[in-house]
Amino acid sequence: MARYKGPKDRLSRREGVDLFGKGARLTRLNVPPGVHGPKGQASHVSEYGRQLREKQKVKRMYGILEKQFKSYVGKALKTKGNTVNALFSLIESRLDNVVFRLGFAQTRPQARQLVSHRHTIVNGKIVNIPSYLVKVGDTITLSTKAMEIPSVKKLLEQKNPVVPSWLKRKGVFGKVLRLPTRDDVKEPISDHDIIEFYSR
Repeated sequence: MARYKGPKDRLSRREGVDLFGKGARLTRLNVPPGVHGPKGQASHVSEYGRQLREKQKVKRMYGILEKQFKSYVGKALKTKGNTVNALFSLIESRLDNVVFRLGFAQTRPQARQLVSHRHTIVNGKIVNIPSYLVKVGDTITLSTKAMEIPSVKKLLEQKNPVVPSWLKRKGVFGKVLRLPTRDDVKEPISDHDIIEFYSR
């Protein structure tokens, strides 16, 4: 299962956004990575460069590699109706993202690890594929072993967790009420740039 294994701070610094929820632990966010730092930044960013950076930011935010992300965009472009909604419906419906959105994990990388280590249960069956797409009506919970992990246990003990409106959570159980749309994603993303990049 392919995934990025390099330094995550470097990716956040490249995009100028905390991609992995590190908060105060992320230092030098405003300084680009590399030996040249700010000197390596072009004073003028082209339209292509801006679109590329936005595409890279979303890929890294969701932990998706190029081949799979391009596949998602391709499916969205073939879908009748709103292309942007179709794209975000696909990437938000990934199981690792759903585990994160339900508040079962602090970050998407942690959610991906829970899924990969067979700690997530969908409709009563263990699913260990992070890219598994949930459907309306699906129920999601964690294994008993996962609930004993200190960081997860602390999250589960929080009262009134905030989850997006397309999901419902009651205790350690989550349910998909409807498919997500672009409006459900609150992170600052220029979706137009992403679609334009792949429409070339």
